[in-house]
Amino acid sequence: MSKSTTPPEQPPIRQLQTVLELLETPSLARIYSYVCLTEDVPVEELISTLEVPQGTVYDYVNRLEDAGLLQKTRTERPYRFDAEPLSVTVTIDGDQQTISAELVDAVGRSDENQDISVYLDRHGIDGLATALEYAREYVGGTVNHRIMARELDLSSLEAEIILQALEPVVRAHRADE
Repeated sequence: MSKSTTPPEQPPIRQLQTVLELLETPSLARIYSYVCLTEDVPVEELISTLEVPQGTVYDYVNRLEDAGLLQKTRTERPYRFDAEPLSVTVTIDGDQQTISAELVDAVGRSDENQDISVYLDRHGIDGLATALEYAREYVGGTVNHRIMARELDLSSLEAEIILQALEPVVRAHRADE
């Protein structure tokens, strides 16, 4: 991965606010995930590939750069960007959850993948994060939809649908490791 030319200068709480926005704004999540998985990306490529309005892309790229989640890899126009995978672990009352680039990618795909969108609506971001943990094991061959359904008290069909929907997310980030 390329070296950053702009070190993050935002205080940690403001960076955390942007990370939380990634979980609430699928188009922002898609931009971050695309740069994270593609590397050395010009803004024009984000506009043409992700079909997000130009003004929104520039606004989101600036927001992600200000938060230190994207870094310029080219200091002259046209700017190009790289992203580092993020991992933020939150613990509240003993419950722990990790916000990862993989989870952000799943949120970003909810705009185009109805199965992820429906699961996110029904079970929230914590439910999606838990399903992603099962999806990693599913891809690894150590769990199937029946085990997930039994352990999470879901229908077998719902477990199978979300595991299949999240499989490309897990595979994309495994290839990135």
